[in-house]
Amino acid sequence: MFIRFGYDITISCPQETTLVSRMAIRDERRPDLAQDEVIELSPGARRHEFVDGFGNRCLRIVAPPGDLRLRGDGLIRDDGFPDLVEPGAGETPIHQLPDDVMQFLLPSRYCESDELGNLAWSLFGHLPPGWARVQAICDHVNAGIAFNYQNASSFRTATGALRDGTGVCRDFAHTAIALCRAMSIPARYVNGYLGDIGVPYGGPMDFSAWFEAFLDGRWYAFDARHNVPRIGRIDIAYGRDAADVAMIHSFGPHLLKNFTVVCDEEAALAAQ
Repeated sequence: MFIRFGYDITISCPQETTLVSRMAIRDERRPDLAQDEVIELSPGARRHEFVDGFGNRCLRIVAPPGDLRLRGDGLIRDDGFPDLVEPGAGETPIHQLPDDVMQFLLPSRYCESDELGNLAWSLFGHLPPGWARVQAICDHVNAGIAFNYQNASSFRTATGALRDGTGVCRDFAHTAIALCRAMSIPARYVNGYLGDIGVPYGGPMDFSAWFEAFLDGRWYAFDARHNVPRIGRIDIAYGRDAADVAMIHSFGPHLLKNFTVVCDEEAALAAQ
């Protein structure tokens, strides 16, 4: 199958402003592109591409005063299968973890795993290590947090989401990540596209957030918000939590004027 993905965003800056954007798909998915990903900026904006410490493609932008339009578009091949499920996947002993995975065991800005250790072990310590334990964490988070766009907060952490019992996809991901790390399971935050493919229409598109757990020597996608395998995830960026993968980080005031995201099966090519 083919998936059309992209965005059209306009922000207004009262003065010349530097921004960092992370909205290009990760290199691991680039071999699947059926058409090159195109990222366009308003005339007059200066750009510089770089790769951050997590391997995410970034764009440093110097925007002139006024409106800045960012537009992205791409077409990608996808196998059309739901997320891989491996119930037999076990936990990798910490002394055998790759060096670059170790950072995903530590507390971070939004994932206070050190504060949740006692809770995590009381809830999940009796379960078999590995897939069953991670899935139980997803079940607990899914049942304990109600999804509500109106209750979104850029300051809410994992402990805050458990306390409030409400949030958006980033809150589900942060909470599950923190509980996994509290159980010594490496977990990382993922931003990306996730369209309504194979499920009922869920309303206007937005970027999505989920997490990956490191089991049996590899990363597996988990989604505590939807809590069912989904079709068509397209990774944009990953990090320790949302602070590492902001779609647009502005070093100055700005106003969001337009925000449109697309992630749909391409009907014209679906039968090819």
